[in-house]
Amino acid sequence: MSRTKDQAAAVLPTLLSALRLPSISRNWKHLTDTADRDGWPAANLLACLLEIEMAERASRRIQRHREQSGLPAGKTFATFDFDFPSGVRKPHLLSLATGEGWIESGGNILIFGQSGTGKTHVIAAIGHALIDAGRRVLFSTTTEMVQKLQAARRELSLPSMLDKLDKYDLIVLDELSYVRKDQLETSALFELIAHRYERHSIAITANEPFSGWSDVFPGPAMTVAAIDRLVHHSTIIEMNGESYRKRAAVARGAGPQNVNDEPDDPPNPSS
Repeated sequence: MSRTKDQAAAVLPTLLSALRLPSISRNWKHLTDTADRDGWPAANLLACLLEIEMAERASRRIQRHREQSGLPAGKTFATFDFDFPSGVRKPHLLSLATGEGWIESGGNILIFGQSGTGKTHVIAAIGHALIDAGRRVLFSTTTEMVQKLQAARRELSLPSMLDKLDKYDLIVLDELSYVRKDQLETSALFELIAHRYERHSIAITANEPFSGWSDVFPGPAMTVAAIDRLVHHSTIIEMNGESYRKRAAVARGAGPQNVNDEPDDPPNPSS
């Protein structure tokens, strides 16, 4: 179909809007002027316009996935003090953040350490990096996840919920140690672990070692079964040392008695 340049310019905005190509709509005038001036082949112009559209779509998708992830804002590797925690190596963490070698096989990450040693920051930073690489991540406190699983079970929709969670390459369960079997029926948590086993990844942070997990699951057999599934194909990181929050308080000039009075295990710590 032959049109004059002015006719094409008049119809293009309507066509691009109908086709939902906002990036091309913003850039076509500048690039067509450049193509006319420099004598670009038509294929070159078309490729440039489509590359811009694809790049901006990818950027919007990453931003949307980040907003939907629940990851703590700002807890990235750019803001992490690699010199502070003992037990972590920067090259190892950055390697995990690519997702290569463990996400595809449904591998897990288990991070142990006292409150304040940076566990949540590390796993959140890995999560943000995975989203940048095009992965889907969901971050939740373990308590919140168990409550949602229990609600789904009461509504007879737990299998459907587990299937919907499969869209996430990684589910982060922060502070598993705060869940107690006398507070919540945690067999639903085991069902999540069993459902994702060797299929999709889970990351867990915990203040207590495996020996303390008997307070989380309803019985010894389920505790052993949950640990067995999580440990298989897992990377275990132990973050030791003093609390970062306590050290920061001392640096601000707080007296030792005031530092010790600060709660070390808040309900939703920025570990």
